[in-house]
Amino acid sequence: MALTDVSSLVLPAPSDVLNGLWVERYVIARHTLATLGVALVGFSLSVIFAFVVSILLHFSGWLRRGMMPLLVASQTVPIVALAPLMVLWFGFGLLPKVLLVILVTFFPMVVSLTFGYASLPRAFRDQLVSMGATRWVIFRRAALPSARAHFFSGLRISATYAIVATIFAEYAGARRGLGIYILAAKNNFRADLVLSAVLVSACLTLVLLTVIKGIERMTSRRHRRENNA
Repeated sequence: MALTDVSSLVLPAPSDVLNGLWVERYVIARHTLATLGVALVGFSLSVIFAFVVSILLHFSGWLRRGMMPLLVASQTVPIVALAPLMVLWFGFGLLPKVLLVILVTFFPMVVSLTFGYASLPRAFRDQLVSMGATRWVIFRRAALPSARAHFFSGLRISATYAIVATIFAEYAGARRGLGIYILAAKNNFRADLVLSAVLVSACLTLVLLTVIKGIERMTSRRHRRENNA
């Protein structure tokens, strides 16, 4: 950089980063689409998996006591160790990258949903039981709606990990994606292109968070209309 006499090989100027992004826009776009596709598939499956697991934990106390320590332990394994293992076990296709995204992102949603179900006031639950409501009816009519805010909180946390997990999976082994592009740029000592790809990955995360915020607002308006009806 001109003001600090730092070599552009170490810290390129913002103008160099933007210029590299513009020059490599088509190549970066192709790798971005590959990363985004994996992230969306993995994140969507993670949401489904989190819902299924949270419901099982909610309805089964012994399962919750047995599985929760395992779920917590699954989050203590570093992602840099999981990524190469996934490639060794499942090859270089889509499956290992999707599985890694699921493993990294599902836990905050499971915890948020489980806590949200339990946040239903005990007096409200007892009143529904006194009216003859079954456990499933109580869950569907009361516990599930009460967990909506908690779910979106966990969803936003998980969304911040989705792109990062995908890039780490691509580091370990992939043919396309921002992870491969960053590795190639690093090996060619192109710090400007590395930072260009990092900038794109940050933008992808922000877009994903914006979409989730929009969905939350739409469901919030629908939820209020149903409660007022």
